[in-house]
Formats: sequence, C-alpha cells, structure tokens
Amino acid sequence: MKDARRARGGPPTDRAAPEAGLATRRIALEILRRVDADRAFADVLLGHRVGDRANPADRRLLTLLVLGTIAWQGRLDYELARLSSRPLDQLDPAVLALLRLGLYQLRRLSRVPAHAAVDTAVRLARELRGGAAVSGFVNAVLRAATRRTVALPSRSTDEATYLAVAYSHPRWMVERFVQWFGVAAAEAIMAADNEAAPNAIRLNLARGSAAELLERILSDGMEVASYGLMPETVLLRGALAFDSGSYREGRFAVQAEASQIVAQLLAPPPGATVVDCTAAPGGKTAHLAEIVGANGQVIALDLNLAGLKQARSVAARLGHHNIQFARCDTATALPLRPRAFEHVLLDAPCTGLGTLREHPEIRWRLKPGDFARMADLQTRMLENAAGLVATGGAIVYSVCSLAPEEGELVVTGFLARHPEFVSDAAPMRHGPPAELIDADGFMRTRPDRAARDGFFAARLKKRT
Repeated sequence: MKDARRARGGPPTDRAAPEAGLATRRIALEILRRVDADRAFADVLLGHRVGDRANPADRRLLTLLVLGTIAWQGRLDYELARLSSRPLDQLDPAVLALLRLGLYQLRRLSRVPAHAAVDTAVRLARELRGGAAVSGFVNAVLRAATRRTVALPSRSTDEATYLAVAYSHPRWMVERFVQWFGVAAAEAIMAADNEAAPNAIRLNLARGSAAELLERILSDGMEVASYGLMPETVLLRGALAFDSGSYREGRFAVQAEASQIVAQLLAPPPGATVVDCTAAPGGKTAHLAEIVGANGQVIALDLNLAGLKQARSVAARLGHHNIQFARCDTATALPLRPRAFEHVLLDAPCTGLGTLREHPEIRWRLKPGDFARMADLQTRMLENAAGLVATGGAIVYSVCSLAPEEGELVVTGFLARHPEFVSDAAPMRHGPPAELIDADGFMRTRPDRAARDGFFAARLKKRT
C-alpha cells in the first residue's frame, strides 16, 4: 500500500504537452471518485496507475493531485460552498470531485497556471454526465475562484472551526489534537499532516554493507536527501525507482523511518527466534528477519491471507528464507506454545491517525468512537500475544496512531493487570534514540518532528 506515496516529490511544473496533462488529471479524477465511492485507499490505486505515466514529472503530478486534493478536502469544500450556486451535497459526486481537483490546483500548486487548471477541469467536465451544462457550471465556479478569495472563519470567535478549515481536518479531530497536545503542537501536527511524507527506504543489510547498497542505489539514478537514525535508514530526494535493478534485487525495502525503529526497539540478537503476531504487509517482518540473520527465525502470523501473501512476496524479493508464515487471529488465540518465546512483536491494527500524510482519506473516515473500538481489539490482542513471552523475554507493542486510547492507555492498562511485566526501553542495536523515549520508557514519534510518522511503541519485559 505504501509504494505509490514514495513517488511524491516537489511541486511539478505543468510543462507537459496539453493532452498529457489532461490524461494525468483524468486518472486523478478517476482515483478520487473511487476513493469516495468505494472507500478505496488512494495509495493503492496510485500504485496501480503511476506506472502508466512514463514521464517522472507526470507520476509526481498524479500523486500530488490525488493525495493533495484529499488532504485539503475540508478547506476546498469550505471555499466551494461559498463559490458554488448549488449546495455541495446536491452535486453529482463526480462533479464535486472535479471541482475539488481544480480548486486544489488553483490554491495549492503555484507552478500550475490558473488557466491550465481551469481549462483541464472544463474539458474533463464535458466527459461527465450532463456534458455542456456541467462544463459551464464547473467553469463558472473555478473562474469565480480565480477572481475571489474566500476568507477563513474568525479564529477569535471559534478557534476549533478556524483550525479545522485552515488545516483541513474534521472539527472533532481538531478538538482531540488540542486536548492531547495543546493548540501550538496541534497546529504543527496538522500542518505536517498536509505535507508529503519523506521517501524513506531501509537498506537490506543482508545483501551487503550500507556503503555497497548505497552505491548500487545511486547508480540506478536515485538521490539521497539525508539519513535516518539507523545506518540502514535513507531518505531519498525525488521519486523511488521501482523499475530499477536495486529494487528487483532486494537491495532495499520501502519502509517509513518510524516503522523501522519499532523492530530495533525489540532488539533481538542474531540467531534469535521472533514471533511477529501481525505480520502483514511484511515490512517489519522482513526487518526482523534481517536483524536475526540466517541462523535466526521469524514466525510471521496474521489473519489477513492476502496480507500474508504480500509479506511472503516482500520476503522473497529481499532474500529472507528464515520466515515461517501462518494464518491465525491474534485477537482470539495463537497456535504457539505459551511462555516459550523471548522476543514477540505486536504491531497492532489501529486507526492509522499517525499516517495522515500517506493516507489522507483516513481523516474523513474516522469517527470519534473509533479509538475506543480499536483499543478494545488491541487490548485483546496484547493479552494473547503477551502470553507467548517467556520469563525474562520481551514484547514490543506498537501502533501508528497518535491517540492515547490506542497507545499508552492500552499499555498502562495491561501493566496494571500484569505486574509480571515492566516497561523496558532497551537500547537499540545501534544505540537508543533517547529523544524518542519518554520518562515512562515509551517511544513516540510525530509528523511535525523530523517528519516521522506518528507512532507509539512500548517494550515490555517479563520479570525474572
């Protein structure tokens, strides 16, 4: 699911031939309609379509148009409601998606000429049901947008509404962020949510040294922007080359930096056996397989059969043969001997609130009650997974969410029920990231801090 977002680069110019620009926007509109109608994930759909764009600039533009339009949907709808002569809830969904796409370019892509944004939207409108009438309406709304600036709500009158529109997040979510982090930090987080995520990769050290792998990747035309906390973490400038030899040969995996830190927090030694209780789609599983080495073993479990198949494919490309895959439901029972393993990972399913850069549609789908609903599932999974841990062993619990209900409240509740476990932020293989560990020994990352996804993780050790 995460491959397509890594194609995101800087704002492209609209220098392609007019027909190529129209075709790119036609695909963007198609994806936007499917995200809305089918509750599909944009990055998955982009993964199927970015390969259709031979020109790297077209691939970047397509990704930017789709993810940017979804991220800024709240702000765009606020403006469109004041520019349109018709209520937005009475518009055909395809027309509304097209208006959002056009207005996004006018407001957020300064290097796309206004006339190009309006013209392509009008031409695409002629292909929709209603033809000339629809194109005339779209033209009128977007032309009005080029002449008129819609003022934001008054911050002094209603700060939550102002923040919701200014940063394009649901109002209830704004209120939660302010409750959890305070106004200043909430603004910083929401601003970061609207930025492109870094193109992060993890060097597969089972295939060679970091220097050797970097040389191979650079020879394939990829550029390094910076490095992460671990020697295997590299942040690229520009797009990933999925058609490159280094990718096909398994020299690297596409994996966000915060996700990479989770496996290091578990800190299994070479030769260890690790149980990954929720292995799909395989990124952390493969990382653990590399850490424990050929003499170690990873037991990869998941309920999602398609996800297990994807994890198996990832492992095969990276050349890891020390993984055993099995399907099971961690929330109900685990087909393994209790209290028999020293290293267990539970990267629990969650709301994904920390990944709004990669999955902007999540912000429009979540409901206030979802955190408690997920926490119930996460608690049951943690109880079962912790039952596998041997005396003196450890389990890492992690979620890609900023919600306390899914993170520290799940863990503190577990610790209160199980005094035999204690929080234990052991050093990572290459040294502990002290700036990421709080006084309780919990790891936290945020998108506004070093551009990392929002993760919570806790290493819990079973007392001897």
